[in-house]
Amino acid sequence: MKAYLKIFLRQIGQFILPILLYLLIRIIWYSTRKKFHFVTPIGEEQHVCVTWHGELCMTPQAYRYIHKTQPACAIISAHFDGALIAGALGFLKIGALRGSSRKGAKQVLIQAFRRIKSGEEVLITPDGPKGPRHKMSDGAVGIALKSKLPIFVMSFKASHYWQLKSWDKFIIPKPFALVDFYMQSLSLEGMTEEEAKAYLSEKMLAHTML
Repeated sequence: MKAYLKIFLRQIGQFILPILLYLLIRIIWYSTRKKFHFVTPIGEEQHVCVTWHGELCMTPQAYRYIHKTQPACAIISAHFDGALIAGALGFLKIGALRGSSRKGAKQVLIQAFRRIKSGEEVLITPDGPKGPRHKMSDGAVGIALKSKLPIFVMSFKASHYWQLKSWDKFIIPKPFALVDFYMQSLSLEGMTEEEAKAYLSEKMLAHTML
């Protein structure tokens, strides 16, 4: 009986919690002042999009603010918390590819390349799903190099914020804070995977909250 109750509550949670999460991030979005800095121009060409895991409160919303109609999907962990994030992103019309470098990696990469071939942009957290924080994994760089696409980097800094004690030190801007978004398009053409990882990490860390 307890097992059935647990399954039932989990299913209810998967339906309700993404709605609440979406409403929360939208309230935070509309309660802050925002300024966009385009470090490099962001053209209409297709990108692989990246942001640190700890910045997910704001960067998917910034992505959709800039690319209002671009078909997009995000690689999200297969765990329960990933289901909540996937549900919330769905309200932003960002689809979900469930998996990570630790679980379902091969299948999710196949899906990612199919989506790219169909014209979608793929969003990835290079240090997700469980860190270490700001540690560059192979996924984003590997996808960009193999698909020959540039990388769209999304970062932000907030004047006032809460920082959770989670592994990613998740950042939540406070109401009325000024949020500076930094957007840049990077080409990895001609680089090895290790060179590309070091280059991308340097560029991402230049405009993030350490």
